[in-house]
Amino acid sequence: MVMTALERVPPQNLEAEQAILGSLMVERDLVPVISEIVEKADFYAPHHATVYDAIISLYERGEPVDKVSVTEELRRRRLLEEVGGADFVSQLLNTVPTAASAEYYARVVAEKSILRSLITAGGRIATIGFEQPENVDDVVDRCEQMIFDIGRRSAGGFTLVRDLLKTAFERIDTLYHQKGTVTGVPSGFARLDQFTTGFQPGELIIIAARPSMGKTSLCLNMAMNAAKDAGKHVAVFSLEMSNDQLVQRFLSMEARIDAQALRTGNIKDKEWGEITRAMGVLAEVPVYVDDSAALTVGEVRSRSRRLAATTGLDLVIIDYLQLLRSTNARTTNRVEIIDEICRSLKALAKELRVPVIALAQLNRSPESRNDKRPMLSDLRESGGIEQEADVVAFIYRDEYYNPPTPENENIAEINIAKQRNGPTGLVQLRFDKRYTSFADLETQRTEP
Repeated sequence: MVMTALERVPPQNLEAEQAILGSLMVERDLVPVISEIVEKADFYAPHHATVYDAIISLYERGEPVDKVSVTEELRRRRLLEEVGGADFVSQLLNTVPTAASAEYYARVVAEKSILRSLITAGGRIATIGFEQPENVDDVVDRCEQMIFDIGRRSAGGFTLVRDLLKTAFERIDTLYHQKGTVTGVPSGFARLDQFTTGFQPGELIIIAARPSMGKTSLCLNMAMNAAKDAGKHVAVFSLEMSNDQLVQRFLSMEARIDAQALRTGNIKDKEWGEITRAMGVLAEVPVYVDDSAALTVGEVRSRSRRLAATTGLDLVIIDYLQLLRSTNARTTNRVEIIDEICRSLKALAKELRVPVIALAQLNRSPESRNDKRPMLSDLRESGGIEQEADVVAFIYRDEYYNPPTPENENIAEINIAKQRNGPTGLVQLRFDKRYTSFADLETQRTEP
């Protein structure tokens, strides 16, 4: 006889549940170990959960955990008959001759609980779908979050420092033999990477500037450097430029052909070979671009998760932060919206263990000063940007405001104004407007 969906028994292992309870009464010291793996809600049988809760309470009060104490605790709670009486407690001891396999039983029970959670989440997702909500993108993000939360259930908890030392030593040893080279995702700019040692997993990096300073160009250069030179998988969310415009930028950078010439088709015969070569290079780099306009931060998270699951993901770039929409419909306050977006991007970086670079537009404050170099206070609309960011860097090109001189011509200053885990300071790069490209300077010019 074939069982229907309604007749199916949810995943469970009653024998393993009983073995856990018996093991804990045999070996009281296993309680803290097992309680890190399973909790009361993981038991399928309610009476097993009741006994487990009694055992945990006894242990937390510093009392013995054995047949007599557990029976008495259940009697005190007036739950002894409900679980099957004193005979049932005695039978639990007979299920295990030794407590040696208790951790194995606990992991079996935890896995069955996760499977039941997936079934429950599936039912909730189906219900949401039948309700036909208006904001489908928000629903997709919520549903994905349900699944991710289940998958991350066992990821938390304390770790003894002693258990981390071996991994820490191996990392230090590796860095020693690398002689201080880049440890994170490289920007491709040597002096900048000296400051940051690369963009680290879990970091939120804010790169801010006034319009026309080269924010988009810098981030596209970083994306290409990381992908082409280090083989990193990079996602670029472009809320301002189309995919066609992005590809033209990439071609201009790689082929070293004037960006304006590419836009107008005013290309010299000898340049076609460089375009063909550049296309061959770009066809091999793992850079993924998304030019969807007015994305919500939830959509960015959802699409990043999918890319990470399907191809792998090492770096996320967003151009730019203030163009993202919030998934929080309860507020129209711009400060609160930007704060929420920054928190969500930081959470994304930690969740996927990748650096997230978000470009940000500065307010007009620098324009009112004699020295128009930006400062942290210039970040538009929200102190939350500075608060959540691990790194804040500003782009400034003096020749945009002042006549060209040998000191400022084709120079872009990258001011690392904040770095949670490293030094701050100034890096100068060469900026070539023709190719919208940045490059290392052989010699840093006089700093302001």
